[in-house]
Amino acid sequence: MITTIADAYAAQSATSPLAPLVINRREPGATDVEIEILFCGVCHSDLHQARNEWHNTVYPCVPGHEIVGRVTRVGSQVRKFKPGDLSAVGCMVDSCRTCVHCQAGLEQYCLAFPTFTYNGEDKFLGGPTFGGYSTSIVVDEAFVLRVPAGLDPAATAPLLCAGITTYSPLRHWKVGPNQKVGVVGLGGLGHMAVKFARAFGAHVVLFTTSPGKVADGLRLGAHEVVLSKDADAMKKHINSFDFILDTVSAQHDLNAYLGLLKLDGTLTLVGAPEHPLPVSAFTMILPRRNFAGSAIGGIAETQEMLDFCAQHRIVSDIELIPIQQINEAWDRLLKQDVKYRFVIDSSSLRP
Repeated sequence: MITTIADAYAAQSATSPLAPLVINRREPGATDVEIEILFCGVCHSDLHQARNEWHNTVYPCVPGHEIVGRVTRVGSQVRKFKPGDLSAVGCMVDSCRTCVHCQAGLEQYCLAFPTFTYNGEDKFLGGPTFGGYSTSIVVDEAFVLRVPAGLDPAATAPLLCAGITTYSPLRHWKVGPNQKVGVVGLGGLGHMAVKFARAFGAHVVLFTTSPGKVADGLRLGAHEVVLSKDADAMKKHINSFDFILDTVSAQHDLNAYLGLLKLDGTLTLVGAPEHPLPVSAFTMILPRRNFAGSAIGGIAETQEMLDFCAQHRIVSDIELIPIQQINEAWDRLLKQDVKYRFVIDSSSLRP
C-alpha cells in the first residue's frame, strides 16, 4: 500500500517519555478522508494506555482520540466531506459494520470489537493504529464527524471523548427536567457532565472531594455542590437521586453514592479505576437500585452531541499547549492540575 509520512509524538515503552517519531499514514482510498490535525485533546486514557496500565499496549504508541482538523483530500467515493471542511475524529476509526450493534448505530459496542483510533489493529498498514498526537490522519468517512459552525475548534476537541462519554449515558437514561442528577468528580469528564445535565434541564448536584472546586462547579452549571467527605452533607441526599454519573477513575467508595439513589435510581460508571470497586449487595437490594456502566457513543450519537453543543454553546474548558509540553502536561494531569482538559495545538508539530 502507498503511504505518506506524518510527524508525531510517541511512547516507545511504558516508562519512556513521549518523544518525536515519524509515522506512516496510508494514502486515502476511495472512501477515505485525509485530515490535517489542528487540535488534539489530552485524555487520561492516553496516559493509562501509553504507560501500559491496562496491560495491552503495543509500542510505539501514538496517543490521541480527540481530534479536530481540516480535510485536505478525499477519496473518489466520499460524499459527506470535501477539502477545507472542519472535521473531527473520536475514539474509533472503524468497526465490523455488520453485527447487530453496528447495524443499530452502536459501533462502540461492536461484537467484533471496534478499531480504536490508537493502539487498535491497523487493518491497512499492520501494527497498531496511531492517534492524534500527530500532524495528519486518514479515516474512512463513515467514522469522520462534522464540526458545526460556531464551535471553537480547540475547545471542541475534548468533546470527541470527554463530551460523548458523558452525553451518551445521560441520553440513554433519559435525563431531563424534574429529575435530580448527581455528578461524581469534577475533572475532564465531570465538567462536561455538569454542563450537559444542566442543559438537559435536570437539577444537578456535583460531588467533589475538593473544597477548591465548589465555585467552579457552580460556575459550570451545578445547582448544588456537595463535599463528599462531609458525612452530614451526604446524608441529606440519601434516597433522593434519579440518576448519578460517576466520572472518577481513582479508587473511591461506590456505596456512598449508591445509597443516595431513590427506588429504581441508576448509578452509571464512566470512570475507569485500575482496580475493582466493591459493591455492597444490600445497598443495591434495599431499595431496588441499578448499577451500570457506559462507554462512548456511536457515530450518529456523537454527531448529535456535536450539534447539541453548537445549539447550546457548550464546549470544554481547556488549556492549550504545544506538543513539546506534553510530558509536563501528563505530570500535571496526574496531580489534577488542569481546568479541565489539555488540548495540543498541533501546529507545534510542524516545522
